[in-house]
Amino acid sequence: MSVITTHVLDVALGRPAAGMPVGLQRVDATAATEIGRARTDDDGRVRHLGPDDVQPGTYRLVFDTAAYFLTQHPDNRPFFPEVTVTFTVHDQARNYHVPLLLSFYGYSTYRGS
Repeated sequence: MSVITTHVLDVALGRPAAGMPVGLQRVDATAATEIGRARTDDDGRVRHLGPDDVQPGTYRLVFDTAAYFLTQHPDNRPFFPEVTVTFTVHDQARNYHVPLLLSFYGYSTYRGS
């Protein structure tokens, strides 16, 4: 399992957000570099996203919510076409689980376990 994982729940539909594209980027002073890409599984989880070991620093999870919403809510154009969550890895020996709770007009995130 990767050291950085995520879980996306579609709270509007009351189920996991399956099939959502998610990218992982490493951020430095001049640019962001993609180091991983996957889709959420049937349970809305991404267990293998990027390297098994990451250095301390700043990272981003980029959720392609437009691609997901267009398959789940085809009659509505997405208000949030993308959700980006930026966070800092301080201790490379720990796992970083960053869930996303998503609805059509809002989202929330937190440091999971």
